Amino acid sequence: MSLKKEVAAYKSELIALRRDFHKWPEIGFKEFRTSKTVYYYLKKLGVDNVQNVAKTGVVGTIYGKSRVGRTVIFRVNMDGMAITEDTGLSFASQNPGVMHACGHDAHLAVGLVVAKLLKSRKDEFNGCVRLVFQPNEEIAGAIDMINEGILDEPKADCALSLNFTQGLNSGRIGLTSGIVLGNTEEFVIKIKGKSGNTYSPHKSRDAALAAAKIIEAMQVLETREYDPLFPVSIMFGKVHGGNARNVVVSGIVLEGTIRFLFKNGSNTGIENVKENFERVVKSICDLMKTSYELEFIHSNSVLNNDENIVNVLKRVARLTYDENNMDDFKSLMGEDFAEFAKRIPSALTFFGINNPEKELIYPNYHPKFDIDEDILCDVTEYCYRAIIECTRM
Repeated sequence: MSLKKEVAAYKSELIALRRDFHKWPEIGFKEFRTSKTVYYYLKKLGVDNVQNVAKTGVVGTIYGKSRVGRTVIFRVNMDGMAITEDTGLSFASQNPGVMHACGHDAHLAVGLVVAKLLKSRKDEFNGCVRLVFQPNEEIAGAIDMINEGILDEPKADCALSLNFTQGLNSGRIGLTSGIVLGNTEEFVIKIKGKSGNTYSPHKSRDAALAAAKIIEAMQVLETREYDPLFPVSIMFGKVHGGNARNVVVSGIVLEGTIRFLFKNGSNTGIENVKENFERVVKSICDLMKTSYELEFIHSNSVLNNDENIVNVLKRVARLTYDENNMDDFKSLMGEDFAEFAKRIPSALTFFGINNPEKELIYPNYHPKFDIDEDILCDVTEYCYRAIIECTRM
């Protein structure tokens, strides 16, 4: 049977798996049902060395016709998000306040069927494939798995992964070498002023005004200190403080993210950006006679797609699809697959799911987010072919 026909025969299973995972989403490091489902599916297939890693993560190894050869990591995300679903789907989330709003339910379905293909076609490759089902991607779970040795036994040569995005039309794929996803740094600024009644503001130190000036002044970094061809995006997602309408705010907390796509260099990179960020905060707080506490929380590093692997994947795309459906795609979104890419040659492929005809128009993280299930067979075939070709590099 041809590969395309074999994958097509699994379409109903792909959809059933995806819908089951979608119905029962779980947040990071609490993917207990998800982990159990993956574990026993792989055990039933006869995958070697199936085990739990990093709390709820699952790994397993599939060997080819010879164990001598390259080791390819295929990484799949597992976690849902703390979002209340509003899709109206018959298989909508049954876990209140939790939703698969980023396509990880489809990652799981594709990952399991790819495992089935690798087992049934193990004579087509040498070496081995390490299936890595990762927990807590939304809050950097990759490093926990890496610290537990998943790249070492056997030593991995390269890694592949996938991402579903509403930023591309359904059936299109994003394949670009170099930096494709941004560095994400989160921050918390606590501004401390002096309380007072609004009828005598001169006797107080207004933390709210300091906060407003900080938010506005960050435009200096975004538009004046860095090359506009390599932008920095600084966004404030939370602003909270104050207790009464007639009281000057004595304390306010600002929280947000810093994102960029450029590499580290003499005058760029996260340390430089953080240093300049604090410079702005300090200067305004000094001006306003307030004090501050600043905390940075690293989220994701830039994700670099290896050029040699991307060239292989472009050949895979031409084998899988009937037309040239490849687009250059970059985004400031974060993805902790970057932790793999920092250590071994890696590549992430983006699969488009935007389809207005099916009303699939809502972006990742939206309560109405959904994917186009008609692409799942092609995605599965592509991922299988990508793995096989990478064992032959």
